[in-house]
Amino acid sequence: MAVINRTPDSFYDGGRTFALDAAIDAAVLAAEHGAEWVDIGGVKFAPGPELATEDELDRVIPVIAGVAERSDVVISIDTFRPEVAQAAIAAGASVVNDTTGIHDPRMADVVADSEASLVITHSLAKPRQQYARPQYRDVIWDVSGFLQDRVEFAMSRGIPEERLVLDPGHDLNKSTLHTLELTRRFAEIAALGFPTLAAVSNKDFIGETLERAKSQRLSGSLVAATACALFGARIVRMHNVPESVDAMRMVEAILGWREPANAIHNLGEANA
Repeated sequence: MAVINRTPDSFYDGGRTFALDAAIDAAVLAAEHGAEWVDIGGVKFAPGPELATEDELDRVIPVIAGVAERSDVVISIDTFRPEVAQAAIAAGASVVNDTTGIHDPRMADVVADSEASLVITHSLAKPRQQYARPQYRDVIWDVSGFLQDRVEFAMSRGIPEERLVLDPGHDLNKSTLHTLELTRRFAEIAALGFPTLAAVSNKDFIGETLERAKSQRLSGSLVAATACALFGARIVRMHNVPESVDAMRMVEAILGWREPANAIHNLGEANA
């Protein structure tokens, strides 16, 4: 899953894809580089002033429509607003990525009334609000319990389980130590029985672990994504698409899920 932010103040790229043409081109290029999903968002997760629903719609709907016109890549909308999700689905999105864990119950109704899938993410804060010093009895137990509760709620509103994806929310209302534990125990999230998403790319837990600025976190991001994939993640949300695609294809080949592109080494008359 490639990240496409149509925000002027995005966490990683700082507005590089804020212009409409730049956002569409970036999504199409990501698909050409091997991304199977593009995740389009108009409001960043971090705390900050509210963006009006109309402004969020103006940011994301033209991008979704433009990408759908030029590519058959899976499109997801990163939003916590049911109104935005509904318009995005109509424009061509087939996944809703709600990083607030269905904070607004109407989100479940919007998804249930469509054929879209829903990513349920663990987070604790109200949308775009501060949540200082998060505490957990056991981060995996607490995250798992939250996700199970949200799954039951989603299914009670009519979303079939085959259209649900779980994201434990790396760094979202979690300290670096919480997120590192979440990563090494990711298999316990995967064991809940749903496809799992790992959104680890360039996040602060990588920067704090390695003491690296955002522009220097690629290696750490690839290792974190690889670890999550080995522990059961089936979707990785990443900024650096070509490098991430190579890493995941290598994981797939090691696990026996993908044939090598050109397996000729030591198969000829002479040793290579």
